[in-house]
Amino acid sequence: MDKVDRIIAQWNAERPDLDVSPMALFGRLKRLTDHLSREMEQTFLRHGLNQPSFDMLAALRRSGPPYALSPTDLLASMMVTSGTMTNRIDRLVLAGLVERRPNPEDGRSALVALTEEGFARAEAVVADHVATQARLYALLPPEQQGQLEQIVRGYLACFEDRP
Repeated sequence: MDKVDRIIAQWNAERPDLDVSPMALFGRLKRLTDHLSREMEQTFLRHGLNQPSFDMLAALRRSGPPYALSPTDLLASMMVTSGTMTNRIDRLVLAGLVERRPNPEDGRSALVALTEEGFARAEAVVADHVATQARLYALLPPEQQGQLEQIVRGYLACFEDRP
């Protein structure tokens, strides 16, 4: 019996009129997400980053040469508010990991680009991040890895494929 089972048992005792069985799935997903996030955050911290700064460096790195995007493109890939994006960019500029460059296609705008140090940090942290994810993924037996991937993909599609 795990912590979620105990919570479900308490609800069943207190509110037998409610079917709280879905709570078990959502409780376990929440707890699992928390555990996985803490493990990945440790990887980012070893590189002097946090999840949001990693996300921005990763978005720039995977964009390919010249490893630069407009703030609008960054905003679309990261799904945060423009104020939040500006603050994140400012912090990474201060850290010397990104810089603002004039946009050669539009003199009225700027691009956010990885610096040499930002590129090197992105390379190192992405390699460690992938290793962390592989270690966490390997906690499941191989036959369950594919099953879980299919189940989660199908469940996510219920939310992301609707209008």
